[in-house]
Amino acid sequence: MRILLLNAMCGIGSTGRILIDLHNQAKEEGHEVRIACSTVEPIKGVDPKEVFLVGSKLDYYVHNSFSRLFDHEGLYSKLATRRLIKQIREFEPDIVHLHNIHGHWINYEILFHYFSERNVKVIWTLHDCWPITGHCSHFSLLGCEQWKKACTSCNGLNVYPKTYGKGDVLRNYERKKRAFTSINNMVVVTPSQWLADLVQASFLNIYPTQVIYNKIDLSVFQPRASSFRKMNQLEDKRIILGVANVWNREKGYDDFLKLSTLLDDSHKIVLVGLTREQLEALPPRIIGIQRTHNAIELAELYSAADVFVNLTYQDNFPTVNLEAIACGTPVISYRTGGSCESFDSESGIAVPQGDIQGVINAIKQVGNLKRECVLSRRNLFAKYGNYKGLYK
Repeated sequence: MRILLLNAMCGIGSTGRILIDLHNQAKEEGHEVRIACSTVEPIKGVDPKEVFLVGSKLDYYVHNSFSRLFDHEGLYSKLATRRLIKQIREFEPDIVHLHNIHGHWINYEILFHYFSERNVKVIWTLHDCWPITGHCSHFSLLGCEQWKKACTSCNGLNVYPKTYGKGDVLRNYERKKRAFTSINNMVVVTPSQWLADLVQASFLNIYPTQVIYNKIDLSVFQPRASSFRKMNQLEDKRIILGVANVWNREKGYDDFLKLSTLLDDSHKIVLVGLTREQLEALPPRIIGIQRTHNAIELAELYSAADVFVNLTYQDNFPTVNLEAIACGTPVISYRTGGSCESFDSESGIAVPQGDIQGVINAIKQVGNLKRECVLSRRNLFAKYGNYKGLYK
């Protein structure tokens, strides 16, 4: 079987790592696999000839600029998309497995017109809510439910995909609905039941929806020896770890700052993924680390921590939770989206959003969770999983 995996990133970020895992496992099953993406890191075991690089840096910046001006994310990059379709025709995949098609790199109308015209079999794994809205990728903080019928206005124009204009959300919504419901043979996959429920309330409810939890590479994310404690003189401290690609209010950055003022000196917060500016402004009770794409380095940090804390206000099914659990580290998370679906009562604790005192209480309680119980959950996140059956 010939399978095309399509995502904005390859090898970096959570979706980029998922893409590589799917690629490697499908090849092990004997399938012929290609990857289409706009950003790629050199990946061990992936032949560059198997990667279709879509567009250029110039294409990306032009798409980004026009999206910011006119609020039409996913409607530029026309030439790059036509070139991709030429490569798809040459490869003739039996299945196209979509992931993130936003990110300033592809024209979804041209792509879906091709799928409809050729009756392509499509699997679409949603990692956020962008496909069912007129603008935003998340709407939990906004408390918005317009997307159920039609987006006519938007209070989230200043967040990704950010626009400086007045917005064109109704037209975006109508064009997405027309394009995304134009094909006959598609299965929608969500990594959480929470997102599956949203899909069933949206215009994508005409397609079958299946929940398949995100998978991670358990050969990488496992308990590992780490010198982090010794190097940072933290042998007698309880390490509270947070990891994000971008730290902002939405990801709980402000809450971590507040948390650092309320914990005693026996605790140390470690945040991974900070900018240089954020590093310079950190209070003394927080150790900051810039973003790393080294998965083994991340696994060592998870292993060194006493607890992984996820204070996100908008998320679907955070891969960082899975990575922590796979390394034997219990999780504390706000009740956000599908975040709490990643753990049970023996591997994590759920806390209401914004309840800092609840987080502190959970940090005190989390020591009662047995490491072997946390590790027993890691096999739920083994690579490939139910996609194997879905491909067949």
